[in-house]
Amino acid sequence: MSDIVPDSSPEGRAALAPEFRNPDDDAYQCAIQSWVLRSEGRTIVVDTGAGNDRNRPQVPQFDHLKTPFLDNLRRAGVEPEDVDLVVNTHVHYDHVGWNTRLDNDEWVPTFPNARYLIPRVDRDYFDPENEQRRPAARTDADRLRRRGSRLVFADSVAPILERGLATVWEYGHRIDGNLALAPAPGHTPGSSVLKLSSSTDRALFVGDLLHSPVQVAELTANSCFCENQAAARATRRRLLDEAVKTRALVVPAHFPGQGAARGAQGERALRTSQLGRLRSDPRAVGEAQAGHRD
Repeated sequence: MSDIVPDSSPEGRAALAPEFRNPDDDAYQCAIQSWVLRSEGRTIVVDTGAGNDRNRPQVPQFDHLKTPFLDNLRRAGVEPEDVDLVVNTHVHYDHVGWNTRLDNDEWVPTFPNARYLIPRVDRDYFDPENEQRRPAARTDADRLRRRGSRLVFADSVAPILERGLATVWEYGHRIDGNLALAPAPGHTPGSSVLKLSSSTDRALFVGDLLHSPVQVAELTANSCFCENQAAARATRRRLLDEAVKTRALVVPAHFPGQGAARGAQGERALRTSQLGRLRSDPRAVGEAQAGHRD
């Protein structure tokens, strides 16, 4: 756990056992999952997990996976052809993996009838053609991550762009009357938050703004994956302050057990809680935790 959120305190990490941390070996407990929303007659998938059949030398535990993602999605009542919109909160391997699937040695869109919303900043940042603009890789680990990023772009992003299925947005994007995307930089340059506002319901789907509940109590504690440390801290504080003021559910990508956090007026911290069902459309936020768990 200390290697995933290295800025966190030992006391803060200890309080996470057993749901979010294994006390026996300090292992980080997480989920790789997607969320399904229904809004204004459309079916929307938020983040698409790690994906099957992929070459992932930078993260061997995700190399050539064989998970029942699509079966899980079907059990939630959603066929791939039913999906109208896919939201990638950012371009990391465990958020864009099921954008595509392998079909006769070709990467094809998993959701053939969907538009894919991809932040322009991340699209440009991770595009191998723009690699010379990124900081030079100085170590073997940096070079391995850079190679991994090229593979992710090639199998999970480029096929969507090449088929004209992507809507690449910048500064903000209004999806419908209930949902809007806004920049949330730091974890990656183009990281975003999906904001839900429907009747009295409020929720923030924050991607990797939070990897662990310890970051709720310790706002300056970044994960080891954050590319801009100062921006990640500032974004986390800003969005969690917003959640407190609006009593919004904060829905991270990797909390196990449908974990979320609830804001409350007058509190500077959030309470971890179990997700219920939002009363108004879009409903069933936790309808599909489709993916595998570590």
